[in-house]
Amino acid sequence: MDVFGSSMMGLPILRRGKSRSINWENRTGEKGKGGMEESVLGPSRKESPCIPKVGANETVTLAEIGGPGVIQHIWMTVTDKTSERNRYVLRDLVLRMYWDGEETPSVESPLGDFFCCGFGVSYPVNSMPVAVNPTRGFNCYFPMPFGKRAKITLENQGDEDVPAFFYQVDYCLVQELPEETGYFHAQFRRQRMTERGKDYVILDGVKGRGQYVGTCLEITALERYWYGEGEVKFYLDGD
Repeated sequence: MDVFGSSMMGLPILRRGKSRSINWENRTGEKGKGGMEESVLGPSRKESPCIPKVGANETVTLAEIGGPGVIQHIWMTVTDKTSERNRYVLRDLVLRMYWDGEETPSVESPLGDFFCCGFGVSYPVNSMPVAVNPTRGFNCYFPMPFGKRAKITLENQGDEDVPAFFYQVDYCLVQELPEETGYFHAQFRRQRMTERGKDYVILDGVKGRGQYVGTCLEITALERYWYGEGEVKFYLDGD
């Protein structure tokens, strides 16, 4: 038995790699360049802790990282409304991730839904891969490997500017990735009204080798009655 197989048990085992972190102060993750800004409180006192503003219809690049490496942790926080009229910031902000120079993102999802908070509303989430603290402290611990390059962008699809977007991307640079390494993918989709007696398709058209790691399913009932019993069905390799 591998007594050091679990995540906590593996902590004593020394690994080769270089830990780095990207945020708005150190946008390249350069060694020794974190916490360099100076404020009225003195050196290394958070002069530039966040993106001051993500404009309406603007896309900003949060991180560009040369590989090989593995993103280990992503933290973000932002307001959930810009005015009484606009309470859907967590749906208006769209997160995308690209691996190894691909043009079509492997991850594309509204910010809130990526962190298991649907309908533009934040909730506490307690799980190993995703944790959301009160007042929108979004954390993702899914490992996201990349061979040559990783790119993360954020688009504001709303018609109002979003102020003060905070984030941090923690990753580890390695000499090489194991041969059997897979890439992380996530999609968002929705159906405004489901059809009686017809299954809703969660995922389809996926080809090749891979591992399904989970789905966050969000439902709202527009009638007073229970919205039914049902089962999640998996069809593999032509079932």
